[in-house]
Amino acid sequence: MSFNLFQGIFDSTLTPTISLTHFLLCVGVSLGVGFFLALVYAYKNHASKSFIVTLATLPVIVCVVILMVNGNLGTGVAVAGAFSLVRFRSVPGTAKEIGAIFIAMGAGLMLGMGYLGYAVLFTIIVSVINFIYNQSNFGENKKPLDKTLTVTIPEDLNYTTIFDDVMDQYTTEHTITRVKTTNLGSLFKITYNITLKKAEDEKAFIDELRVRNGNLEITVSPLQTVTNEL
Repeated sequence: MSFNLFQGIFDSTLTPTISLTHFLLCVGVSLGVGFFLALVYAYKNHASKSFIVTLATLPVIVCVVILMVNGNLGTGVAVAGAFSLVRFRSVPGTAKEIGAIFIAMGAGLMLGMGYLGYAVLFTIIVSVINFIYNQSNFGENKKPLDKTLTVTIPEDLNYTTIFDDVMDQYTTEHTITRVKTTNLGSLFKITYNITLKKAEDEKAFIDELRVRNGNLEITVSPLQTVTNEL
């Protein structure tokens, strides 16, 4: 009985086989696609080295998995279920990170199915689109007067009304988005989303707040939208 190192021990004449040349070709292109995806994502994005390395190697991992389960429906369904577990990683990730992971998975799936040209084309198109979006103002806050305000006050002050007249004077809109106790409950940290009437009045606005809160900590920053980790 002859034995081929690059043939499955359970293969039969009815089982699709993968030649060594095709396997190495798929792996090589997968590594190239993963490297390109990692370079594009790392450009002007802050990410850990472990995430970049994972992104670069994920296409080849997916490619090899798909090559191994090709033609086996049951195993393919099991692998699809395993991919869904990415949503429940122990360390939460941002939408951008999750999206990048699934782009790499998509490229790996195409490579594993043998559509090398489509995989390269898909990677180039998605990477170019992501690059254009990241370099443009798409999705950014278009209103520079929209701010996030955090004010610290003593616990004996009524945070629901203490700043109403000041807010009416300097802002067109103001909404409390979060209330947090600090310093063993002796202080409140109130977070507002506000829209200033005039940018030049920001210092005067802060000075008025300082008079009300006893010169405790005040923070004004560009508008921050509250997002859930994915």
